[in-house]
Amino acid sequence: MNKGSLIEVKSLTKQFPLGKQWFKEKKVVRAVDDLNFSIQKGETFGLVGESGCGKSTTGRLINGLIKANEGEIIFDGENLADIPDRKWKDYRKRMQMIFQDPFASLSPRMKIKDIVMEPLEVHYPNMSKLEKQEKAKKLLEICGISHYHLNKYPHEFSGGQRQRISIARSLILNPELIIADEAVSALDVSIQSQVLNLLVDLQEEFNLTYLFISHDLSVVEHISDRIGVMYLGNLVEIATKEQLFKDPKHPYTQSLLSAVPQLGESKKERITLKGEIPSASNPPKGCKFHTRCPFAMDICKQKVPENRNIEEGHTVACHLYE
Repeated sequence: MNKGSLIEVKSLTKQFPLGKQWFKEKKVVRAVDDLNFSIQKGETFGLVGESGCGKSTTGRLINGLIKANEGEIIFDGENLADIPDRKWKDYRKRMQMIFQDPFASLSPRMKIKDIVMEPLEVHYPNMSKLEKQEKAKKLLEICGISHYHLNKYPHEFSGGQRQRISIARSLILNPELIIADEAVSALDVSIQSQVLNLLVDLQEEFNLTYLFISHDLSVVEHISDRIGVMYLGNLVEIATKEQLFKDPKHPYTQSLLSAVPQLGESKKERITLKGEIPSASNPPKGCKFHTRCPFAMDICKQKVPENRNIEEGHTVACHLYE
């Protein structure tokens, strides 16, 4: 494991069966296909790509909500892919998730103080009720929700406020890793920036590590230290934020960045990809992106490209750099 890594993902693969097929070869969707990356302690690793590329599945694999078919998830030296279910309770304290829809992830029948306290009821049953309430109250205040609202229900809050409540709940167990899965995509743009700034402040205050999953590159740019670009279950490029936005190498990354709205002279020419995203149950041979790539060569149709170091901290899986 790399020095300073909190989590390291090695050859991670997740397949989902595609319906019931009794008498023929079973088809599967390779949602995550031989994924490799690491996240350093205290950093924000952004995972970006189009819908259906496997981003959310990766987050759920790391958090143990679903099981991997192959590969390793090394968290602070332990392979979580191999541990029995009974040991997961200890690791759930150390990693928490923030989901896309704060209304769906908060019970409508519970007051917000009880929602935020609930993880303490599970993991620290001997803690006094007063201690639990004080901790919940403090975290809600830090996240921008006044203690006057403790006895209200989720429907009495706006979307941004509900996401702040979700964030407070994710912090109640003092986790080391927060997996934010499209955490601001359901919010208005003005509210998005407020919640992103809150996450940045909380990271510094609580020494948090983030896996920040999003389809929106402008959002990822705001919060991430390093960024991984996913396409059909694979990481095609990993770089620091500065490297990726200044000099993207993979044609897919270049096309994503060209679609980000820009002002003034720095505006780039839009790269329009041809065709539709191939099916994850029947991906193209060779490089999965070759059917849409404006620079595709014969070798792209036959051979899977290897990840290559372009410069320190910048890797790309593309035959153009061989």
